[in-house]
Amino acid sequence: MTESTRAPALDSPLGWLNTDRPLRLDGELRGQIVLLDFWTYCCINCIHILPDLKYLERKYADQPLVVIGVHSAKFTNESSRRTIRSAIHRYEMEHPVVVDDTMKIWRAYGVRSWPTFVLIDPEGFIALQVAGEGNRDTLDNAIDQLLKQHRSRGALAAGPLTLKRDGVVQPASGLAFPGKVLADSDRRQVFIADSNHHRIVICEWPDELGRCRRIRIVGCGVAGADDGPADAATFFNPQGMAIQGDILYVADTDNHLIRAVDLNTGQVTTAVGTGEMGYDRAGGGMGTRQVICTPWDLCTEGGTLYVAMAGTHQIWRIEMPVGFARALAGTGRENIADGPVETAALSQPSGICLHRGILYFADSEVSAIRGIDLAAERVFTIIGSGLFVFGDVDGTHPRARLQHPLGVTSWRDKLLIADTYNHKIKIVDPADRSATTLFGHGNPATNGPDGSLGLFEPGGLNAAGDTLFIADTNNHRVVMVELGSRHWHELTIHGLTAPDRSDRSNGHAIQSDAVTVAADAEITLKLTPTLPDGAHLNSDAPWTVRVVSDHAGLAQVTGHATHPAALPITIRFAVGRDDVTWMVNLTCVYCTDTDGGLCIPAEFNWRVPVRIRPGGLTTVSLQGQAAATPAPAC
Repeated sequence: MTESTRAPALDSPLGWLNTDRPLRLDGELRGQIVLLDFWTYCCINCIHILPDLKYLERKYADQPLVVIGVHSAKFTNESSRRTIRSAIHRYEMEHPVVVDDTMKIWRAYGVRSWPTFVLIDPEGFIALQVAGEGNRDTLDNAIDQLLKQHRSRGALAAGPLTLKRDGVVQPASGLAFPGKVLADSDRRQVFIADSNHHRIVICEWPDELGRCRRIRIVGCGVAGADDGPADAATFFNPQGMAIQGDILYVADTDNHLIRAVDLNTGQVTTAVGTGEMGYDRAGGGMGTRQVICTPWDLCTEGGTLYVAMAGTHQIWRIEMPVGFARALAGTGRENIADGPVETAALSQPSGICLHRGILYFADSEVSAIRGIDLAAERVFTIIGSGLFVFGDVDGTHPRARLQHPLGVTSWRDKLLIADTYNHKIKIVDPADRSATTLFGHGNPATNGPDGSLGLFEPGGLNAAGDTLFIADTNNHRVVMVELGSRHWHELTIHGLTAPDRSDRSNGHAIQSDAVTVAADAEITLKLTPTLPDGAHLNSDAPWTVRVVSDHAGLAQVTGHATHPAALPITIRFAVGRDDVTWMVNLTCVYCTDTDGGLCIPAEFNWRVPVRIRPGGLTTVSLQGQAAATPAPAC
């Protein structure tokens, strides 16, 4: 397509996500520069370019630029609004997405691969079309030029388009999209990669009902790559874990690092990687001088750490603790080809385990379970045939089908796999190359009508004896299953809450008039947040009120709206005898009665000077609009 080609319409029967309305090139997008990102959420290359999109969105936040994702699915599971919406939330996307379920838009634009970018000028014509990674500067320069050209012609809109994003409700489990889980029966501990909270949760071994206590949280809950003590260190979408001695190694996936956690002290250090995404497909470097790309899972034997390096379609070997890293298998070409490790082709390996001299891995993009004979240094395939051969069929190879598996663990003489896009756990027998469904119903679920285990894109699993732990990723939970009886329980981790990512201590608050309240009394605080016209509190989502005075906590109360008009929100707490300043914080979710019932998370902050006097008030009422909060930090 050329500069003189008018951009085809963005029409889809399944509509739009992460926005309150459909968008039209001949409507409100007129006068906007539009950047289309053709993507599919399984694709590692599509994941790699997300920082580029975030960079452009932030750089041009006050300009008439609209980024729109066009989701054209590869896998069947990726075609539903529910699974795409979950991916949007998992990747923390800030732009609207049109669901191109029949690939009609893909064909109209002549797209041939994921990701592809199309830049549309303010008058609706194709200005640029490029494919693949590494195009940030090209897109940045083209956007800058289009802004200059069309501003001089008077064709630009006055400013950016205002859109409402889908709301996200914090899961009650305290976890957010946990990607992997590791069970250490010797330590009697379970390690959870709380991936979207950017932290590692360590808990006690659960009882027979799945109940356990939190031991330690490693990571303060915001994305970053800081070393340091457990409560100050940061990760970015951590996934697989492995233990050597007293060191927990973590695949810090979106940081392109391997991190080391001292289990005695909680101290976090960087073991391997520079923090930059690189495409070295040979290795040979040491520790933090060796660049790596999107490590997804780990396993260990002796002093050797094996890495499923999804970003370069390879398996790597790292000698610890020195950190000597090199490629073990895969040329870096995305495909499925067996043979010697130096000529074999892999496709986004995302799960790995070692059993009796065989390194098994889930090769997700070819929907395969494969192995490496470490003695013979040869790659072989158990189940799987090609990049576009997938499904949900039990049986033996070549009839058996999987769909984008992300996890594998050994159990007795067999393998248990997370058949992720089929929402199942399956048993794979390497001897007869068979796959059999063990748990799951083939569709997103938490449990079946008979109480059987349901799953929603499980990303990882680990067997310890006859106890299986499953990272049920999109259900925001970890499940424990006794394989003998097949009884299951969701882990309930006492003391685990979502990280508090907001800074509530400065001027991002409504300044209230001073109030005089009674000394040594119980105060009733009534909060009436100002919601948009036609909006109401979401009765399915919790609200939380926190009251802090001079850095001392006075109250933290969580509740639910009993009905849509349940305002004001009322809490009670005791006060002392000294004059203070209250910092009052309310987080909630409200829903609109129009725009298809869009639900939006909101935060309200008040700063209240308080005088304590005998005979003062015992009821204080506050109201006001939501105020922006600063970027999160530890």
